[in-house]
Amino acid sequence: MSDPALRTLTEEEYLRTEEESPVRREYVDGFVYAQAGATNAHNLITSNIHVSLYRPARDSSCRVYQSDMKVHVQRIDTKRFYYPDLVVSCEELSNKATALEEPCLIVEILSAGTRQVDMTYKVKDYLGLPSLQGYLMVDSENQAAEIYRRLPNGWTQETVQSRVKLPCVNVELSLDEIYEGVNL
Repeated sequence: MSDPALRTLTEEEYLRTEEESPVRREYVDGFVYAQAGATNAHNLITSNIHVSLYRPARDSSCRVYQSDMKVHVQRIDTKRFYYPDLVVSCEELSNKATALEEPCLIVEILSAGTRQVDMTYKVKDYLGLPSLQGYLMVDSENQAAEIYRRLPNGWTQETVQSRVKLPCVNVELSLDEIYEGVNL
């Protein structure tokens, strides 16, 4: 018996079935990809950054979302929905909203299984978002981070040495704060 043919979904089918899905799934040009769970290190790093961003975001009328809020990336030839580990947005949303259209800061925690996608495909898609001011990638296996920061003349990429100032909510974090409680 042969395997069934690979079937793509429309954006509408994805959004409708995502509500009922027992697992989070990202949508890339009609194809759906299940998202794996995360390690202890990944979760601790995400929590550390979330705690640091929460109050400054609220004070500036923005919100921090942790891993269950989709970001919609739409360009002429692509329709994608990703689940970043953390995302900050200042857009007004209804209580029933499930996707952000105008994130200002996205954080992805890199692991062996996600590193390649986060550092290639997603970076290209995220940097195409007009509202985005920064994209921070934090390694979950080594104390290392990189940030893409929007400048008036385009994007710059920086390797974090000991501290990083995050755009959108104007928060400065040290690597020690990011990795607090993580045994690396």
